Amino acid sequence: MSELTGMPAESIMGFKREGEGGWTVTVQALELSRVPSTMDILGTYEVTLSDDGELLGFRHLGRHRRSATDDGRSQ
Repeated sequence: MSELTGMPAESIMGFKREGEGGWTVTVQALELSRVPSTMDILGTYEVTLSDDGELLGFRHLGRHRRSATDDGRSQ
């Protein structure tokens, strides 16, 4: 994740198996550091990997403040 975006990954928010061809991993990354840290801007990304760990897909899902009670996406 850090190599793709240049931003540090904060956490893995989830992962799921994609049929027989790989995995989709949802990652949260620090996009903008602010003071106080509760105002940091975090981005949510979806990364699709093959079973061998090869990158198959990557997309930005959204961003929110660290202090937000959810990530801004409805499930």
